[in-house]
Amino acid sequence: MSVAADRLQLPFERPNVLDLAPLYDVLRREMPITPVTTPAGDPAWLVTRFAEVRDLLGDKRFGRSHPEPERAARVTTAGILDGPTGDYDTEEADHARMRRLLTPAFSAKRMRMLTDYMQELVDGYVDKLIAEHAAAPGGVVDLHSGLALPLPVAVICRLLGEPEEDGELFRSLSERMADVASGPDAHRARDEFNRYMAGLVETKRPQLGEDVISDLVRAHSVDEGFDYEQMIRLCVGLLFAGHETTVNRIGLGTLFLLTRNEHWTALTADPAGRVDSTVEEIMRLGAPGDLGLLRYARTDVEIAGVTIRQGDAVILSINAANRDASVYSAAETFDPDRPERAHLGFGHGAHFCIGASLARTELRVVFATLANRLPGLRLAKPLDELEVRSTLTGGVTTLPVTW
Repeated sequence: MSVAADRLQLPFERPNVLDLAPLYDVLRREMPITPVTTPAGDPAWLVTRFAEVRDLLGDKRFGRSHPEPERAARVTTAGILDGPTGDYDTEEADHARMRRLLTPAFSAKRMRMLTDYMQELVDGYVDKLIAEHAAAPGGVVDLHSGLALPLPVAVICRLLGEPEEDGELFRSLSERMADVASGPDAHRARDEFNRYMAGLVETKRPQLGEDVISDLVRAHSVDEGFDYEQMIRLCVGLLFAGHETTVNRIGLGTLFLLTRNEHWTALTADPAGRVDSTVEEIMRLGAPGDLGLLRYARTDVEIAGVTIRQGDAVILSINAANRDASVYSAAETFDPDRPERAHLGFGHGAHFCIGASLARTELRVVFATLANRLPGLRLAKPLDELEVRSTLTGGVTTLPVTW
């Protein structure tokens, strides 16, 4: 697929894991929908302004599927979120089925019921970190491996009915599948993940429980339109998305707070009163990954002076939209007290993240507990020295802290 020479090349280089490339600010003001070349080498449109990103998220003229998947532009060589997904002819009906099946499991009421379990987990991880801190050279411990990583894994296992002892396996598969630098191994990992999930489904089938995977197996048995491969892909997607993004938001949130001491001090002074607004600002400003949400035009669309042709790939930059200075005062500044509360961190419209209540609940428990129990928490390594993961969702590989 040929690409125009004047297209901007994604991803844009970031100064660090918290800040975006300055080019995004220029594009929002001057070219909010601009032609780019994806990391896979294909053409796409990049959308950076809040208004257009929000509108296109809810626009039924755009979808995740493509009428000719083999000819569709690809975004990366990763094994997930790299190109079109789903059936072009049934995408809307399939999505409605998915929401109908999953909404009860991810409801706010269900999340409140899980809160005590999350609190027990977080307290246990903090207990271990405190013990490690006492024995570690210089009192330095890794908050990533000690809390940010295991918590979302344990929670999604409980919710989906996944054996927690398999956590290390699917964590490894998720890492490989989302790696944008591993080439063919990412697709091998996706195939391994699908086989693993199919095996788990068949293991559970004789005695289904009260969990999400069991619910999907029951639905498959009575709904002819819900085929087996679709069910397996959905289970894999839930397991991946249900832990991966929260892992990174815990890490990014910690970095925002510990590099802006006034906000950490304010949170430790009133954890219960300030944790909700702190979590929302983390969701707004935290920018895991360097790309965005992929959509394909189902028809020709005119928007912001640009004609997007049927079949064109469109990358909706949530990261850039959430820093739009026409929507947010001091848009690049981390400020839990800001008056503007709305953001696109969980998407918008029909595709609003079904796991939003789960993520919010986990983040509230994590940051309220850290503020209560480790008020002296601080980074043990400068921000610029932290290694960034080479995955679609980004984040850091370690998070050394002390107190």
